[in-house]
Amino acid sequence: MKTAERRELEGLALEVRKDIVRMTGVARSGNIGSSLSLVDILVYLYWKVLRIRPEEPHWPARDRVVLSKSHACPALYAVLANRGFFDRSELWNFRRLGAMLQGHPEMVRTPGVDAPGGSVGMGIGIANGLMLASGFDGLDSRVFCILGDGELQEGSIWESAMKTPDLGSGKIIALVDMNGMQMNGPVKDIRNIEPLREKFESFRWTVAEADGHDFDDLEGAFALALKRADEGPSVILARTVPGKGFSLAEKGLLGYPSSPMNRERMEQALREMESATGGTGKGEDL
Repeated sequence: MKTAERRELEGLALEVRKDIVRMTGVARSGNIGSSLSLVDILVYLYWKVLRIRPEEPHWPARDRVVLSKSHACPALYAVLANRGFFDRSELWNFRRLGAMLQGHPEMVRTPGVDAPGGSVGMGIGIANGLMLASGFDGLDSRVFCILGDGELQEGSIWESAMKTPDLGSGKIIALVDMNGMQMNGPVKDIRNIEPLREKFESFRWTVAEADGHDFDDLEGAFALALKRADEGPSVILARTVPGKGFSLAEKGLLGYPSSPMNRERMEQALREMESATGGTGKGEDL
């Protein structure tokens, strides 16, 4: 990846992170650790991989995205707004009664959202259905399913993953945000999910691994997954840091994973992120 291209993506990711901090700070609600860990994956996906038309969000031939770890929807909303699906001002209404952006994605009211979110464990099954429907309609759409690592403790994930290769298509690519944390603590201490590579390979999935905060690494992982599409489904295991970009969140000092951001924490996070960009961000005073 060229240096200028990498810097552009890094700049976009930082702007998205700041929007996540602002929207969860204003709402005093939202899972900031899981949202911040997912940002770089989403930025690469939405700016470098997806076939989409933000000005035409229901374009029939678009690629589909399923956010199975839907508690991280602040990251998706901030990416969709910065990508042009809707005005950024909608972010400041996050979780308000009747607003477009609720605590889990709703496809009916939110441009750019292809599947509803709620209980974890449903994502690959939904992705299988979207891929089949696309084929019935004679379309060549790909489906990208974003999962959390704690979510892989759900049996429904593996039932669906077992079925995917039998559907005769490699148009499904799963992305696992492996930040190592879930609601009650470290994933490995609650129910260890390793060895993941061997598990997915035994289910006939192509496996790529990446540093989920390194755009060069992500580029290589996506290239492999897309190259092997004729051979069946692929999964990218992306290792990430919960709360990436905000020191308190990275160190696990915010308490409960979805503990609300207060004004002091929001301002601290924005100062850290503005410092990382040299103070050249959008700088809304919220």
